[in-house]
Amino acid sequence: MPTAILTGQPVPGSPIEGDLRSLGFEVRTAADAADAETLLAQVPGDQRVAVVDARFVGHLHALRLGLTDPRFPLAAVPGAVTAQPAGRQALTRAMARENSSGGGTAVAVGNLADRVATALDADGAGVYRPELGSLVATVPGDPQARNEARQAVAAVDDEAVRLKSAVKARDGFFTTFFISPYSRYIARWCARRGLTPNQVTTASLLTALIAAGCAATGTRGGFVAAGVLLIASFVLDCTDGQLARYSLQYSTLGAWLDATFDRAKEYAYYAGLALGAARGGDDVWALALGAMVLQSCRHVVDFSFNEANHDATANTSPTAALSDKLDSVGWTVWVRRMIVLPIGERWAMIAVLTAVATPRVTFYALLIGCAFAAAYTTAGRVLRSLTRKANRTDRAATALADLADSGALAEGFAAAFRDPARRLPGFAVPALALLGGAAVVATAVFTEFGSPWPVVAAFGYALASGLAVARPLKGALDWLVPPFFRAAEYGTVLALAVDAGVNGALPAAFGLVAAVAYHHYDTVYRIRGNAGAPPSWLTRTIGGHEGRTLLVTVLAAVLAAAQFKAALTALAVAVALVVLVESIRFWVSAHKGGAPAVHDEGEPA
Repeated sequence: MPTAILTGQPVPGSPIEGDLRSLGFEVRTAADAADAETLLAQVPGDQRVAVVDARFVGHLHALRLGLTDPRFPLAAVPGAVTAQPAGRQALTRAMARENSSGGGTAVAVGNLADRVATALDADGAGVYRPELGSLVATVPGDPQARNEARQAVAAVDDEAVRLKSAVKARDGFFTTFFISPYSRYIARWCARRGLTPNQVTTASLLTALIAAGCAATGTRGGFVAAGVLLIASFVLDCTDGQLARYSLQYSTLGAWLDATFDRAKEYAYYAGLALGAARGGDDVWALALGAMVLQSCRHVVDFSFNEANHDATANTSPTAALSDKLDSVGWTVWVRRMIVLPIGERWAMIAVLTAVATPRVTFYALLIGCAFAAAYTTAGRVLRSLTRKANRTDRAATALADLADSGALAEGFAAAFRDPARRLPGFAVPALALLGGAAVVATAVFTEFGSPWPVVAAFGYALASGLAVARPLKGALDWLVPPFFRAAEYGTVLALAVDAGVNGALPAAFGLVAAVAYHHYDTVYRIRGNAGAPPSWLTRTIGGHEGRTLLVTVLAAVLAAAQFKAALTALAVAVALVVLVESIRFWVSAHKGGAPAVHDEGEPA
């Protein structure tokens, strides 16, 4: 149980002890500064501890934000400071220094909690201070100030602020106006019944899988039920994040589950639509796979651009300035958020079209919408990159290299080409990735199944890939390299499965791309959680993007169409088993090992 140490002169009738106990703290009272230091030393090192001034006046939610957020080792609000195990040493040193300096010989004089927080800042310890907005948190110095503070507390509805802050600050139009007005109340209902965000996340996944099963029936009733359940799944998807913000239940495992399940839900639903269409005699597996490829590549563009510019300095892009200006005008904000077809708008469109149209129409609309959104966002980011003056760091280059997912073949070529790569102009790196990928996809599209030419093109693609990553990815457009690699690999699998022309080849290809995409998403979520990329042995075991592309072209060249389908299925199962086992092992062990809690807002809803 976490411990709160009350310091300073007690105030008769103050609710501070009750508030702290309601937040789960065991309350201890210090007689003076030396006693506070002694009590601090008695708290086990693996527990959270807080130092709170007994004269504190403020909202309960202000204390909750300052003292219970699991994401930050050190945090403070006026009159209170807290440390998790990772910040205990820093807190202990600051407390000892305050006492030895003579500034806290009598706790009743001054505010020990604020002095300790100031000392932590001076040490560069990184104290998190939440935005309180209209919430009150203060330590009044006299009775008049106390009365004024109490009046300020009474004037603001603590619960209303807490409920409002549970909603994501930047969200899509559909979510903001059609989901969040009531999903926040579902989140509160869940919190009051002890449900966790992970449980709601799991319920959202199960609802989406049932929706996919309804779509797979191929009946009009099944399609209508699928659309309704998909919206219900999205409501729960919004609720889990709102529950996490409402109750401050953040965790590494929860962030990973939320992000991973979003992708699993959407792509499983694509498969359900394709199965339902097949029952009606319409084969749309190519469209389903194309939609998954396009959506995955869109996400990689987002991830790569964000990582490339995560810690970039000296951003002077006029394009970024124009974008910020447009975001200051109300109607342009919503238009810009809607045209990128975020998850809320996308799922609403899919749900409605599923209920009233056919799977083929649904996929056509999805492909057109996502293609336009991808062109819009990518063009804007290219312009930003070309017009900005920035020095990208080693961290950004490392993240892009990890996202590239190069295997042993590309790494070998990269080592051989390191010297000539240094002499290439800046635009050559993404150009090599684009041209190499386009060549292998085009060859797979325009040659007959069984032709050796895709193998030749895939080997050339491996050469180009090695040259592209032979030097650190710090160029203005180097963030395009990972999405070009994704498009090349996924597009080649799609083209060869279509060329095979046998029943079952495209579903097998869908499974393979889904397994590989899971690995790529897992890489992103590890980087976002500051956990580093997956181990090199995993990337080498599953071949890297260029190794898998070459293997699939070889299989298509040497096997009959039916055998190729079986090989794709086996490869999909093998890749899925390897990446899933390693991913689950990593995230569960990270969670049990006390990895820092995170909350990944993920794709705008």
